[in-house]
Amino acid sequence: MLEIACGHGRISRALARRGAQVVGADLSAALIAKAEAAERESPLGIRYLHTDVTTGPAAPDRPHTGVTTGPAAPDRPFADLRGLGPFDVVVCSFGLSDIDDLDGAVATAAAVLRPGGVFACSILHPCFPGGQGVSGSWPGDARYHAEGWWRADGELSSLRRQVGANHRTLSTYVNTLRRHDLWVDELAEPEPAPEWAAKRPDAARYPVFLVLSCVKGGADHRPPPSADG
Repeated sequence: MLEIACGHGRISRALARRGAQVVGADLSAALIAKAEAAERESPLGIRYLHTDVTTGPAAPDRPHTGVTTGPAAPDRPFADLRGLGPFDVVVCSFGLSDIDDLDGAVATAAAVLRPGGVFACSILHPCFPGGQGVSGSWPGDARYHAEGWWRADGELSSLRRQVGANHRTLSTYVNTLRRHDLWVDELAEPEPAPEWAAKRPDAARYPVFLVLSCVKGGADHRPPPSADG
């Protein structure tokens, strides 16, 4: 399995504990260093790569939003991953909105997956409008259809106030996956944890999270049939 935007490795370690052979990749040298430190302290056989999983540079009007220190990531990240695949599964936990080049990231995920392999991701729901003290998926003074990077201002949205995020419509995500032969097999809109919802009851009325499971097509695999055949 490959985890893109693995950060400090929490999901990678959870997968490895379940028996998976895992490679984690992230743009942030600081976070990869934390992941490698955890691996040294409690080895699970995970290999971490400090690399850019996309195929393009940061958006021209601003730098990458990741917390990056140390040496720059390689210019040709695909070469780092190509020799390690094909993978059975690629995952990305709440990372796609932090990646400027969505098309490049999805293209890489699809390229290193075997036909019939699974790409699973979770994101803040693109349709989440926010609530009191909680920023939604797009700026409060903008329209849902206005895509782009922005920095949240809600007092309870602490991480997105620091690093910002890219807002994209639901259709942009689905169509990008489809363009790279990743077919949505199942999706879920899980409710937030009760303790989170209790402190943010107005925000919890709306879909907060979106989880997608996609299957890669190919010569020996076709997407699963729809529910009506």
